[in-house]
Amino acid sequence: MAQAKGVTWDTVKLAPVVLIKSKEDALADRAWESLVGQARRVDPEVDVVKLDSLSYGAGDLAVLASPSLFGGAKICLIGDLENMGEELQTDLLELIAHPSPDLFLVGVRNGGNRGAKVFTACEQAGFPVVTIGEVKWDSDKLALLTSDARRANRALTDEAAHALVASLGNDVREMLAALRQLFSDVEGTIGEQHVRTYFGSRVEADGFEIADALIAGNTGRALQLLRHALATGTSEVLIIANLAWKFRQLAQVSTSTGRDGHDVTISGSPHQIRAARNSLRSWSDAALAGAITAIAQADGDVKGFRGESHDPAYAVERCLRRISAARRL
Repeated sequence: MAQAKGVTWDTVKLAPVVLIKSKEDALADRAWESLVGQARRVDPEVDVVKLDSLSYGAGDLAVLASPSLFGGAKICLIGDLENMGEELQTDLLELIAHPSPDLFLVGVRNGGNRGAKVFTACEQAGFPVVTIGEVKWDSDKLALLTSDARRANRALTDEAAHALVASLGNDVREMLAALRQLFSDVEGTIGEQHVRTYFGSRVEADGFEIADALIAGNTGRALQLLRHALATGTSEVLIIANLAWKFRQLAQVSTSTGRDGHDVTISGSPHQIRAARNSLRSWSDAALAGAITAIAQADGDVKGFRGESHDPAYAVERCLRRISAARRL
């Protein structure tokens, strides 16, 4: 059997043995659900079994692989292979060398390198080994949402996808479940307002959200977000750092075309840069300079470098009001 290469969580096909190296539980679960579905198409009465790596006993797999008196196939999940002991490793190697026609085995390792012999043997036998990386960056989360919408034959705007990441992106499983809920509850194109309506209360108030409100000219919203952020434990130093990043990006985009006509390097995603270009219609160079000056002063105030304010929260609020005033320059 030829070695299976380039197998991903959403393309893996049922085989006597499938091993998954996963750094994202939500996607490993999806791979398992897909394989169970494939097994049920082979045998609608397939028996679904789960084993615990920590309590595994020698010979447990051999028992499962033995033909049943009543016939029928089994599909078995063994999770947490990072905890596998010698007994499980030995039995997995035996099953890979001599697969059973009555058992489909799916094993998941959540990080680490334990059981390298098992994964190597699986690849050499031509059985699928799926690698699932950590869904860490916003770009990865946006790609997941977009692909889910495409698979569901649904339209999802870029703004709605970004709003879902902002609202629930800290928990990939919850974020993907939220999109499925929107598929059920919303007809037609899913837009940003749908996300705000269903999940707006979940948006964490931080310096980036505050900066977005200020950039849009919504001072009241910015102050509301600030008070929520402070009440939930966000530090003044972090809020100012987030404000500084957003306004530095605006300044970078404002001057992105140099004297030679070439774009200079700008930090941020293409979506962020497009949004910055749109925002600059309401910000003059003088306004940006005023905002950045206000942020620099507040940075010193909240870190104690200046004695103008002994109250960091007040220093941040005053910074927001100064930025708002600068926008009119």
